Amino acid sequence: MKRGMMWGLATMLLAGSAEAEVSSAVRQETSAVPGLAAPAELIVDRWGIPHIYAQSSRDAFFLQGWNAARDRLWQIDLWRKRGLGRLSASLGPAYVTQDRATRLFLYRGDMAAEWAAYDPGGKEAVEAFAAGVNAYVADVRAGKRPLPVEFKLTDSRPEDWKPEDILRIRSHALVSNVASEVARARTICAGGVEADALRRKLEPAHKVTIPKGLDPCDVPADVLADYVLATEPVSFKPPAPRTLAQVIDERSAEGSNNWTISAARTATGRPILANDPHRAVGTPSLRYIAHLDAPGLSIIGAGEPALPGVSLGHNGTAAFGLTIFYIDQEDLYAYETKGDAYRYKGAFEPMTVVRETIEVKGEAPREVELHFTRHGPVVFQDDAKGRAFSIRTIWNEPGLAGYFGSSRLWRAKGWEDFQTARDRWGAPPLNLVYADTKGDIGWSAAGRTPVRPNWDGLMPVPGDGRYEWAGFVEDGGLPVVKNPAAGYFATANAMNIPAEPAYPRERRKLGFEWADPSRTQRVHEVLDGLPKSTLADSMALQVDSVSPQARRGVALVKGLQSADPDVARALALLSAWDGHESTDSAAAAIYETWAVKHLGRHTAAAAGLSADARKLIGAGSPDPVLTWLEARPAKVRDPILLSSLADAVGELKGRLGPDMATWTWGRLHRATFVPAVAALADPQLAAQMTVGPLQVPGSSSTPRAATWRAEDFAQSAGASVRLVLDVGAWDNSMAINTPGQSADPTSPHYRDLFPLWAAGAYVPLRFSRAAVEADAETLMRLTPAP
Repeated sequence: MKRGMMWGLATMLLAGSAEAEVSSAVRQETSAVPGLAAPAELIVDRWGIPHIYAQSSRDAFFLQGWNAARDRLWQIDLWRKRGLGRLSASLGPAYVTQDRATRLFLYRGDMAAEWAAYDPGGKEAVEAFAAGVNAYVADVRAGKRPLPVEFKLTDSRPEDWKPEDILRIRSHALVSNVASEVARARTICAGGVEADALRRKLEPAHKVTIPKGLDPCDVPADVLADYVLATEPVSFKPPAPRTLAQVIDERSAEGSNNWTISAARTATGRPILANDPHRAVGTPSLRYIAHLDAPGLSIIGAGEPALPGVSLGHNGTAAFGLTIFYIDQEDLYAYETKGDAYRYKGAFEPMTVVRETIEVKGEAPREVELHFTRHGPVVFQDDAKGRAFSIRTIWNEPGLAGYFGSSRLWRAKGWEDFQTARDRWGAPPLNLVYADTKGDIGWSAAGRTPVRPNWDGLMPVPGDGRYEWAGFVEDGGLPVVKNPAAGYFATANAMNIPAEPAYPRERRKLGFEWADPSRTQRVHEVLDGLPKSTLADSMALQVDSVSPQARRGVALVKGLQSADPDVARALALLSAWDGHESTDSAAAAIYETWAVKHLGRHTAAAAGLSADARKLIGAGSPDPVLTWLEARPAKVRDPILLSSLADAVGELKGRLGPDMATWTWGRLHRATFVPAVAALADPQLAAQMTVGPLQVPGSSSTPRAATWRAEDFAQSAGASVRLVLDVGAWDNSMAINTPGQSADPTSPHYRDLFPLWAAGAYVPLRFSRAAVEADAETLMRLTPAP
């Protein structure tokens, strides 16, 4: 408790100093906006958060789109072009391959069914949002609004939006586990079924079996090249080659923490809901915080800047948050082929061939073919060997636009509304947490869940008709907890399927691949020790840098001795360490370098695995490697620990110098955000667009998820936004985005939140009109254009 109180004081002091530096004068602007139906106001507070006050929900969503374009036009325009496969039209022939790959995963089904899958007001929201973006783009074209510098760097221009564009784009949502299916097949081919246990732990405990009809060695190493390209961000420099293990490692860093605490467990007697979704970090931020207020609509929180509404936040009555719940929503199918036909149930069935035209800037259009089987897009085809592979993914189903299931939460007023939203949720698969002003709290797993009657989804399967989905788990069929006896419910992507008999065995095949439980363990450890939680406690927990995983590693090396004085010194530092990965910790630098970069490689070699298998095992979470070592006797384990630690010490001496007394985690682990398009800028502009560096604590195994790149230790993923909500006293709520709300490098809100985020501090998330006005920086009075 003392730690939380100290943290709260530090946070208030930071917020207070920011307040003292801002002038009390409110800048006032007036604008006529084409397409706005009635006068409205937009108040931007001094942290760049927009508060939209409109006379109808339609106008509120319209202004959300208009304002998203005002703050993030380059980002949302690029998001749309990437998602629709229209990069080449603006950026040239280098993007034709990515455009073709992306078009394989567009939703091509019935749009009436798609619209019907969301909240009844969802269609109005999407149409109004797109119209708002277009209104701002029209002003840019007319010279009434500035053209963001990125368009000048790329000699491109923003395009108009169609409402259906927003929903047809699927490839930005997090789904799994097709990449791991391929990695498992490749690992088993190289080292047998046992080798895969070092690559990925399975929960609940499960034995991998090779599906009948599949030869794991027939799965090509590059079978997912199109899939990876379709789901990658846009690059403006030649791509660096990456292994499948690296791709999986990068994407597994995208998780989250959330928790909901009952009134009985808080100091105020009101529930608390906290959420910090973890994704790739950079500039501009993946998330955008916004507030919409209109008759029948009042929501505030964070979401994707290219989508209407918010994905996590509250509506004045109910609060909601999300983390990934690892339902297996993808399968890779392998086919025997003859030309563009594939064997299915004893006969050859023709692929569906779709021919599309890709516009190419500066060149003639390109004609491309997209091939589909009954299961989904064909991502690899080798006519010479008579084989092909396609992906069946829930993206092909109506109602699976990423995060737009939140539309049913915007107006939720009670637990039953929350359950309806849960049942209709599609993608990504989530742990949804809930709290309301009546005092109810709870958790539900949510996501479209395939039923696999005769296999486990862990490996590719033949596409000859033997392995078919038998529909989806029915409404109400996923686990749920209302008002838990513990007084709170917390998730952090670890396996949390309830045990039997609460959740029957036949329903437990939702997925077997979960995040390292370290973050979950630490969150529960802290919350269990707080009989009366405060907002400050939740803020402190979101940025907590203690690693239970590191404690496991330390337990393995305690008592070891080495004749090498540097290794002996490293052992002494680790043995005396409590797992707190602060920026001034030498032990944290040693542990992270050792456990993440060297331990897996040495363990795989000692296990006698081939070089190919070792490549797939050497990257990723140390969790399965630690589990393997913990089960071995000291005579097997100790030589591995010492040799891998010696390599880690050698690397650190090269990076930080020979004097171990000067080593710290912060010298290695820093946050520096550089937008991809900066690769095209001159040095002065590139420097203006770069944010950081700042030292940051933590790692992927701490609640303050701060995943780093192996090549330079720079933070690559972490909290895209943090929210801590005081349910019922909403003005007390706190939030932080990073590096800022704006994507304009010349805006004061481009980088103003970055030092607060790096320091673990927050800003107020005001909700009442009076509180918003007290924090106002700019007031825009917006009227319909004549």
